[in-house]
Amino acid sequence: MTKDIMLFVLFLAVLLLCAWPLGKYMARVFNYEKTCGERFFAPLENIFYKMAKVDPRAEMPWKEYCLNLIIFNALGMLSLFVLQLTQAFLPLNPQQLPNVETWHLAFNTAASFMTNTNWQAYSGETTLSYLTQMLGLTVQNFLSAATGAAVAIALIRGLVRKNTGELGNFWADIIRCTTRILLPICVVATLLLVSQGVIQNLNPYVDVQTVEGAQQTIAMGPVASQEAIKELGTNGGGFFNANSSHPFENPTPWSNFLEMFLILVIPTGLLFTFGEMCKDKKQGYAVLASMLLLFVLMLGVCYASEKYGNPIVAAQGISGDTAMEGKEVRFGIGSSSLFATVTTAASCGAVNSMHDSYTGTGGLVPMLQMMLGEVVLGGVGAGFYGMMLYVFITVFIVGLMVGRTPEYLGKKIEAKEVVLTIAGLLIPAATILTMSAVSCLTEAGQAGISNPGPHGLSEILYGFASGVGNNGSAFAGLGANSLWYSVLIGLAMLIGRFAVIVPVLAIAGNMATKKIAPANAGTFNTGSSLFAVLLAGVVLIVGALTFLPALALGPIVDQLFMLQGKVF
Repeated sequence: MTKDIMLFVLFLAVLLLCAWPLGKYMARVFNYEKTCGERFFAPLENIFYKMAKVDPRAEMPWKEYCLNLIIFNALGMLSLFVLQLTQAFLPLNPQQLPNVETWHLAFNTAASFMTNTNWQAYSGETTLSYLTQMLGLTVQNFLSAATGAAVAIALIRGLVRKNTGELGNFWADIIRCTTRILLPICVVATLLLVSQGVIQNLNPYVDVQTVEGAQQTIAMGPVASQEAIKELGTNGGGFFNANSSHPFENPTPWSNFLEMFLILVIPTGLLFTFGEMCKDKKQGYAVLASMLLLFVLMLGVCYASEKYGNPIVAAQGISGDTAMEGKEVRFGIGSSSLFATVTTAASCGAVNSMHDSYTGTGGLVPMLQMMLGEVVLGGVGAGFYGMMLYVFITVFIVGLMVGRTPEYLGKKIEAKEVVLTIAGLLIPAATILTMSAVSCLTEAGQAGISNPGPHGLSEILYGFASGVGNNGSAFAGLGANSLWYSVLIGLAMLIGRFAVIVPVLAIAGNMATKKIAPANAGTFNTGSSLFAVLLAGVVLIVGALTFLPALALGPIVDQLFMLQGKVF
């Protein structure tokens, strides 16, 4: 246990130490200032601007910004959909894999990677060619992450600007994010992963003879380059079906630490970016403190439950940890619990253990973090703008308590912003609960369940929470490669992404037009530790209570039955 706690402390220390300078650098990038490597980046970016006939200096109001974002992402989804259905006729397919077998699986995968979800209802090494993995999935990994970051920055601009309706230029934001932030870090991360044993090649698969004399096919491919952006962009889709528990994706404890670090470094850095751009670092510190408070709480619950283990297994006379099913012995309880908490705190979905094998309470933590809206640090950009919706609710509640119009950063939070905030929080929650309920009541939905009882309900809840939360991890016991789940979870991903982005951009547009009023004696200090605690409390009360009845019937009952020695 001592080693595990030391790991947790070291991880958070390294994360914060590196996120601080990254956050300051990202503020310069998104303020359109010159950065290191300007002589290299500027000509490269100008090529894209000229090809697209875009003026990066032209500012956009929120509706134009949003329309460009939606069209760009829709075209990306369409191209990935077509690529999957034609890969058999295209190059870089040494295994001569056929086209993706069904239109609904191609739709699900295209929606998944465009929305930064990376839910996979297929086995990557036996379904997708190298070209599809690189040109389709990896490209969308970059662009979906850049899209999330662009929305977060547009919201920050809306909060700090005054008397204007402009939020920046969408094309400049995603291009600068890709060239100056994502690509440089991914180049370094790829080399580090290769040094640890992650493979990177375009070779055909290798047929070998095992020590037992059987024949085995070992998959090859450009894994390290996809792995880097998979984690850094909080995407999560694995090159292999086993994801980051596969030794070719995550071979050592050092690669495991690096992958967890990559998942959270940009979401954490964006809080420092926020403080820099609003010229009040305490505002970023307060939101970050609230997120870290929730993260430590979630990690503690998950780790404690898995460390306590399964009394049913313990009764068989097994010594040591009794919750090792579905976990890699290379990583153990500590690294597995930390990875599970990290990947669902962010909207990542990469896994180094099977969450379906966790205890009831251990599995509840990843599920709850997704249900909260992926705001416990969250994904690239998505975590920040999701948490800001809770910030607006918090200042609204505080305003009601003291009888003042709620304010944030000197701007009034009025009826229009509150309505948009409620829409951004309730539409995803209603989608999770409605689609889960319908799936429980229909034959097509029940057909995907591999476990009866409360754990089967947990599998369905987790699947839709993962889709709507744009996470992508799964309780792997749910058979999701069916017409029902491919279409329904695909739609859930689209709703979860754009039912939040559109209200957020609308809020940003409204806030940008407002004046900034000077603080006075009645202004609530949103850069204080008190506000950080209040914000964490609102997230738990508003978010968790929404799903408490469903969680009580799923993972909570599952945990209670396990403690009583009952199995299904």
